[in-house]
Amino acid sequence: MLRSVKGLVRSIPVLRDLARRWARRRAGPAEPFRGSERYWEERYARGDDSGVGSYGKFARFKADTINAFVEAEGIRSVLELGCGDGSQLKLARYPSYLGFDVSATAIEACRRIFAGDPAKSFFLMGDYRGQQADLALSLDVIYHLVEDEVFESYMRTLFGAALRHVIVYASDFDDPGRKDGAHVRHRKFTEWVAKNIPDWTLARHLPNAHPYAGDYRTGSFADFHFYRKR
Repeated sequence: MLRSVKGLVRSIPVLRDLARRWARRRAGPAEPFRGSERYWEERYARGDDSGVGSYGKFARFKADTINAFVEAEGIRSVLELGCGDGSQLKLARYPSYLGFDVSATAIEACRRIFAGDPAKSFFLMGDYRGQQADLALSLDVIYHLVEDEVFESYMRTLFGAALRHVIVYASDFDDPGRKDGAHVRHRKFTEWVAKNIPDWTLARHLPNAHPYAGDYRTGSFADFHFYRKR
């Protein structure tokens, strides 16, 4: 019964926002930003989720797009860097999946949610040992990598983990001012890839079906970017 109530709360944006505010009041004042990795662990540990992009129409848009790509390209294995709490993954149809994240709390949640699915495995980013898959995914992650060294390490790991394709769902413009919050830094990542990872080419850009128009709850600044190996 408790699980069904929690599921209902998470599925309704208004109830989900109210639940988050209540959880924040219980936790007390938010601590100052101390790095992207620590931010996400503390966020999940206090009961927050992966964000509005992993629910409702945003989650369905992402899932429909990626599931269609996996089927059309005959993808047999998928690896994701930044799997979050598993909410988005519930809509995925992947033959084989490896999920990595910096948050131990998120990884524990994923292992619990998908305990009965032998096709899915989850690990901390610190335990990445060069695993590869046909397709590597980065969904709503890049603009949360505020430190330059973290961003560059992540990008090289992402493309190094892919055998055939990389899909990035993120913003693609420079805004180092972080006006969207201390945990957000927008980057023109496509220029970085073109300059630093020349073995990969941007094959397709798919604009968001729900573009941002001033309210992150109704629109997203993230688009799909499909890369293939030259």
